[in-house]
Amino acid sequence: MAKNSPARRRAALLASAVAVLGLLTACGNDDGSASSPSTLSGTAGPATDGSDSPAESPNATPSGSSSDTNPSSGTGTTPSEGVSASGSVSTRCHTSQLRATVGHNDPGAGQENFPIVLTNTASHTCTVRGYPGAAFADSAGKQLGPDPKRSSGAPETVTLAPGQSAWAGLTFSNPEVSGAKSATPATLVVTPPDEKDPLKVKWTGGQVPVSGNSSSVRLTVFSPGSGA
Repeated sequence: MAKNSPARRRAALLASAVAVLGLLTACGNDDGSASSPSTLSGTAGPATDGSDSPAESPNATPSGSSSDTNPSSGTGTTPSEGVSASGSVSTRCHTSQLRATVGHNDPGAGQENFPIVLTNTASHTCTVRGYPGAAFADSAGKQLGPDPKRSSGAPETVTLAPGQSAWAGLTFSNPEVSGAKSATPATLVVTPPDEKDPLKVKWTGGQVPVSGNSSSVRLTVFSPGSGA
């Protein structure tokens, strides 16, 4: 095939478009509310297959399904999921209905373990399922380190009544122990499962690994409760 054939030019254009889409997402305010778009990626497309790799081009395929009840998405709710006590079918929790916080560290054997907590602030029941998106950022909003990886896990649909919470684990090796290059983030940008708009949480957990030896940060699927 010729070097400048139409097929090769189309492939190059598609690759460029995917790369641009992969940079599009949003960040928010320190109190956990969504705000203007940012170049932070995180892992906004929560997989439900227990994959051990980062998300593919976050937000390139709008972070999962665009419908609350699309059973083919694998991450949304189905008519049989999330039934509340009143018998009504729960819908997926949207970013605007959630507050994000980071719980206390539970360290052990050179490992730092933080729960990422999403709390339902709406007046009705909703559900979360799968992995959160997460990215450390400095005070200028620049992402620190690569996107976290996903630990193996079996996703479950967590039903949240108003005021209830779900948590996902954020785990990494202590940089002082592992020898990884470190940085101290200003914020943790958190994207709820299947959502495009993230929440921005003030980071008070100290240094995190950003490159070099043992610099991987891992996420677990959401479970009921606050992880305390």
